Amino acid sequence: MAPATILLLTLGVGVVLAAGERPGPGVAHRPRAAPALAGTTLPGQRYDLAAARGHVVLVNVFASWCGPCRDELPLLVGTGRRWAPQGLQVVGLNLRDGPDAVRALLAEARAEDLTVVPDPEGVRAVEWGVRGVPETFVVDRDGRIVAHQPGVVTAKWLEQHLAPLLGTP
Repeated sequence: MAPATILLLTLGVGVVLAAGERPGPGVAHRPRAAPALAGTTLPGQRYDLAAARGHVVLVNVFASWCGPCRDELPLLVGTGRRWAPQGLQVVGLNLRDGPDAVRALLAEARAEDLTVVPDPEGVRAVEWGVRGVPETFVVDRDGRIVAHQPGVVTAKWLEQHLAPLLGTP
């Protein structure tokens, strides 16, 4: 076999193995209990995902130094505002960042009201199985992860996964 063919086969097997480890975009996701997510928010308030039972929670793992994260932030904030009356909460898990950089990003995106839990060492992100930023999780009213998007979310993806849980406003 030619070296290029071997390389393509190896990459293909790696993709199949990785796909078996966790669902990617467009793959059905088995609901599983959401890991704990608790901490002090940027303004100093306490946040605990366990207390959000009865709400649908969109958990977005992001960093101010991540270009795609910056690009999707306005969509996430707009989605949160749109569906808050139906019980949606949007929470940012800020990965390996400084508070000043995050505050500047939130001000730039007019998203100062976004609940952000800092994760400066990345410990919480690891517990959630995060492998990069951005990553977004949909947690249902019973505290189960029902959808996961590694990479940037789209309006279509959000609509597809949130509308059935919240109803279209």
